[in-house]
Amino acid sequence: MTDTQRQDFRFFHRLRVRWVEVDLQKIVFNAHYLMYFDTAIADYWRALALPYESTMLALGGDMYVKKATIEYHGSAALDDQIDVAIKCSRIGNSSFSFTGAVFRGEKHLISCELIYVFADPATQTSKPLPDALREIMLGYEAWQPMARLEIGNWQDLGAAARALRAEVFQDEQGIAAELTCDASDEIAVHALARNWLGVPVATGRLLQQAPSIGRIGRMAVSRVLRGSNLGRDVLRSLMQAAKERGDREVVLHAQRTAEGFYARLGFVPRGEPFEEAGIVHIEMAHAL
Repeated sequence: MTDTQRQDFRFFHRLRVRWVEVDLQKIVFNAHYLMYFDTAIADYWRALALPYESTMLALGGDMYVKKATIEYHGSAALDDQIDVAIKCSRIGNSSFSFTGAVFRGEKHLISCELIYVFADPATQTSKPLPDALREIMLGYEAWQPMARLEIGNWQDLGAAARALRAEVFQDEQGIAAELTCDASDEIAVHALARNWLGVPVATGRLLQQAPSIGRIGRMAVSRVLRGSNLGRDVLRSLMQAAKERGDREVVLHAQRTAEGFYARLGFVPRGEPFEEAGIVHIEMAHAL
């Protein structure tokens, strides 16, 4: 793999080398590269829009490392910013292989091959890889979108949106059940993202706050999939729906912990912070 190029990969996990990962020469301990690849694999599943634990439970198996090999071409040093690249390079009957590489800029430092086996968790004996998982991985490597976005009404999307809101707002954030859904859902435009297994992974809604002003709310993304652009895609779809109906502006109430996410997408804070459902929010707006 010494001729590996960055363009050979779709997926990259970026990190910065820390003190605890280097030796007296201030270069990375060899064993840490396996940790880097393992972390990248976790993010690879996130890129597939698959919450790992619940997905494996639904598929009736789990993934086990059978073999890991590393080839060293150079060293990463303290404070280097490196990219860990991963791609699925082979899919067999019950196993598949990942090819990995570590880059510092365009410099190829490390090569890796990881072989996983799909197996019964109780006996750890191999079993055929589910067709659904095979299709998802092939689709990702072919640059197909990993979530299917639907725009519709509460009658069609409400059951799935309600379940996801319960997971995020009630179970995770401790918000009362009666505050997660309301009568406005019946008149709202809803967006829902499902992964390739049909599981709802992100949702949001659009209301008419005033003439030419839309209000986006009830934004929820499955906790383990945040950072994979699902929230961005739902938000942009609702903004497009607002624009198509003639709105000139959209507003929303952002939890302060999510303010940076909305700011990166062009939303501007307006007014002072306030408490809503026991959580500090701030109003943000975006001109269309």
